Amino acid sequence: MHDRSSIGAAVLAAAMLMPIAFAKAEEAKKYPDWDALWIRGSPVGAWDPANPPGRGQKPPLKPEYQAIWQANLAKQAAGQEFDIKSTCGPVGMPRVMTLYEPIEIVVKPKVTYMLAESMSPIRRIFTDGREWPKANGLAFVGLSIGKWSDSTNSGTYDTLEVETRDMRGPRLMDSTGIPLAADNETVVKEKLYLDKSNPDILRNEITTYDNAFTQPWTVSRFYRREHNPLFVEYACTEDNKWVTIGGQLYLVDGDGYIMPIQKNQPPPDLKYFQKYWGQAKK
Repeated sequence: MHDRSSIGAAVLAAAMLMPIAFAKAEEAKKYPDWDALWIRGSPVGAWDPANPPGRGQKPPLKPEYQAIWQANLAKQAAGQEFDIKSTCGPVGMPRVMTLYEPIEIVVKPKVTYMLAESMSPIRRIFTDGREWPKANGLAFVGLSIGKWSDSTNSGTYDTLEVETRDMRGPRLMDSTGIPLAADNETVVKEKLYLDKSNPDILRNEITTYDNAFTQPWTVSRFYRREHNPLFVEYACTEDNKWVTIGGQLYLVDGDGYIMPIQKNQPPPDLKYFQKYWGQAKK
């Protein structure tokens, strides 16, 4: 007959083995079939699909940032430039998740890759349990750490929760110029999962924390699986005919001349060229 000490030792040993058994069970889970090219389902012109684009958006902006947005809307109406994307600059997070162009998702046990055709940024969502490193501000898409979960205990992961920090700027929320604070302390949290009634729809609940906001801003976007993918190289600068001069956006026509894009738009300010020409004549 076992004495109490041996029983206690057995219970303790079993308790110590439980975390190991749980970890092995988690490792044995399968990863979801998300490996595909995904195209946008939500409209690209509005960050929050629940509200109309442009002035119909309802960002929780502090008064000083509300004024910046209104000024950007006025600039847009006047053909003035404020958006880094117009001249093929990187849009960064979270705006990249509007999917201007398709994104290919590649799921690996330690990292999930999101490969975007537009501007060709690469998002690496690390799921290897790493800690947050020291901030370096090297990427417009920031650093993303995620965690898989199996919400139905089916043996297959079905939900990926991601936190992204340490984004480089400048960045905007959308093409209408909804601003983010210049301190680049934005934090973005995402919850990605397949639609329960349609496995070809990937849903993304995105919450953005930023010092330009009075409160976190949560939106729901979705993407569609492309069954006959065509992988295209999107070289934005290759055929980019837009040029910014003195804060104004102009178009270079087929003959190489700068032309306006807005009625009554002022001619381009050529003071920099004049300065150069003056130096060249000396």
